[in-house]
Amino acid sequence: MELWFTEEQTDNVRFSIKVKEHLFTGKSDFQQVDVFDTDEFGKVLAIDGLFMVTEKDEFVYHDMITHVAMATNPQIKNVLVIGGGDGGTVRELVRYKGIEHIDFVEIDGLVIKASREYLPITACGMDDERVDILVQDGIEFIKGKENVYDLIIVDSTDPIGPGEGLFTYEFYENCKKALTENGILINQNESPYYEGNAKEMKRAHKKIKEVFPISEVYQYILPTYPSGHWLFGFASKKLHPVRDFKPEVWNSLGLKTKYYNTDIHVGAFALPTYVREMLDSE
Repeated sequence: MELWFTEEQTDNVRFSIKVKEHLFTGKSDFQQVDVFDTDEFGKVLAIDGLFMVTEKDEFVYHDMITHVAMATNPQIKNVLVIGGGDGGTVRELVRYKGIEHIDFVEIDGLVIKASREYLPITACGMDDERVDILVQDGIEFIKGKENVYDLIIVDSTDPIGPGEGLFTYEFYENCKKALTENGILINQNESPYYEGNAKEMKRAHKKIKEVFPISEVYQYILPTYPSGHWLFGFASKKLHPVRDFKPEVWNSLGLKTKYYNTDIHVGAFALPTYVREMLDSE
């Protein structure tokens, strides 16, 4: 008998992967967590029935959520990661010798536990001595902090359940206060393609644009996410991701990546017309 895992991406669209083995299932106070082994995508982490990470394409997401900011400001030393319990974002950050400290705040310890056991490909950076793992609510954690972080990465799920509060004015204002003068905020900014995702994309961009003097959006292609066309937000008090970008500095580090490069860095901010129009409408 064949076993398939199906994500309902919209009311009218489903995406299925053939499963070899259901490796893990568990329910925390926040969400349902599952890990599958598949032929096509390797091990897959799903949360509440939605694909979060696959071994085959996770490098796209983690390259783009991390290296765009690090290449814009190579002097980043103190970092806060909110969410991203699989550890892929932290894995990429610890490759930078100049980073001195990373606060890794994940609300759901079960995601960390499952990832450590079944997804070492992403969780392997968690044991770096510069990383403090804090199992708590990132929304509460950031309150009251001022001028602390050079980079905040909000590696969140969609704005439902535990991730809902990571898309509010109050949260973005607290992020701005917590950033240093040259600090950067990177946020998961949804997708422009399907109506539900596009609505949240526009709402998030509108809020961030009202909070930060510099607010840009950049794109990446991830096959297992709905439509495959997804966005991150880049916000800063001072630094612009293209005008202040010095590719020769990042290239001199000699970091090997599978998706990110300095040409893609610039090109990712060149958005399709329909996406620009949707963002400008807000």
